[in-house]
Amino acid sequence: MRLAKRGFTASMIGLVLIGSPAISSAANWVKLQDVSPASAPAVHISGFIEPIYSSTSGTATINGATPNENLIGPGLNSSSDFNILRARLMVRGYINRYFSYFFAGEFGNNSFSNPGTGYAPRLQDGHVTLSYLPGVRVTAGIIRAPGPENAMQGYMAYDFTAFPAVIQQLMFQTFYNPRPTKGYVASAGGYLVPESGVQGTNAFRYTGIAAEDWFRNGPWEFTYDTMLGSFAPLTAIGQPGDGPIFAARLQESYIFGGHGPYRSDLTGFVWAQYAHPQFDDRFYALSRQGLGVTYMQNEFHTGGRWFKAEYMRGAGMIDTSPAFGIQLATIRSPTLTQAQVYPGIGNRAYGYYVGGGVFVTPKLELDLRYDYYNRLPNNHAQNRVFHTVTAGIQYHLAPLDKIMVDYAIRSLDVPYPTAAPPASRPIVASISRSIDNQITAELVLSF
Repeated sequence: MRLAKRGFTASMIGLVLIGSPAISSAANWVKLQDVSPASAPAVHISGFIEPIYSSTSGTATINGATPNENLIGPGLNSSSDFNILRARLMVRGYINRYFSYFFAGEFGNNSFSNPGTGYAPRLQDGHVTLSYLPGVRVTAGIIRAPGPENAMQGYMAYDFTAFPAVIQQLMFQTFYNPRPTKGYVASAGGYLVPESGVQGTNAFRYTGIAAEDWFRNGPWEFTYDTMLGSFAPLTAIGQPGDGPIFAARLQESYIFGGHGPYRSDLTGFVWAQYAHPQFDDRFYALSRQGLGVTYMQNEFHTGGRWFKAEYMRGAGMIDTSPAFGIQLATIRSPTLTQAQVYPGIGNRAYGYYVGGGVFVTPKLELDLRYDYYNRLPNNHAQNRVFHTVTAGIQYHLAPLDKIMVDYAIRSLDVPYPTAAPPASRPIVASISRSIDNQITAELVLSF
């Protein structure tokens, strides 16, 4: 096996990839994320670090301010920025053959560790898996909710430096104070949320309990993953008003060969999430569903290739981030500088992405992806459509280390420009015209 010749075993790769993003693969991530290999030691320590540089042109709108879309997160203070996006330290292993554990701390600077209230390292994963019962493995603690492919993958398996817009906006959930001292202000069918009401993101994770397992029959493999958890930010577990979340994913794979994170296979999957978050002292409904397909064959070989396509939709609570940073003195309108949340059951959003890649040499990979996100088509004044074409190059220094360079061509459409109030139309049109393309370079180093 080529990887073994480079000093990596399948067990080592699986251990590191659990918490890491970069190499395209079609693995069974339910298996790799939650259960240590049988050959794993009682304690195994690993990790990775991701320095990243991102830049846009920093185009301003007619009010002289640069919109957040043209600034680099998580600080949103500059149109060009160098950052340690992720720095993860992980420990995992077996207590016995039926009892597995996994813990991971995040030390990078991102929306999870720096939600707007200041940077602080945080525990991002922390769970145990019990495999005593045939046909079901039970995982409890801080776990990933079954959902879209990017949410299931280990970070080292990401094909690009950024999520598709539909995942970043629809699935990378932002949490808000459920019971503010003063009620949120109603606006355009939704509510305005000031910076003090934003509680950050969970990076697809929730506290809860999951039942999961996989079954092999020749080249076929069926996998199920279900979870019941608490819909609340990991930074405020147990706060009044936490609602439940139920999530499930089913997938069927045809395995061409290999195993672990680099196996060659064709996989189809469906998933759904349902939650009842509390917002402004009331409980609302939130639902998300999706389906997709992944294909990967002959990775790290000339001619190796991959393909992924996924469609997803949401109903109920849909949110939008502020158009501009509240720190800009030139912007005084709360509708432009505060997040907006649309909690009613009639709200909708949907989107998809299609992408693929090819190894032109065993180390050099070329990738291309198109993603589409239609936000709030039911609310003409707030309807926005995001289009992104991303071209990427990956140079694999080693199976778990690489350099990634992406160029994203981005555009924002306003389908109903006359639906906004007359006074707002010029700035809405200006924001749409101002959206910059973005270039990103990232280094992934593991240990």
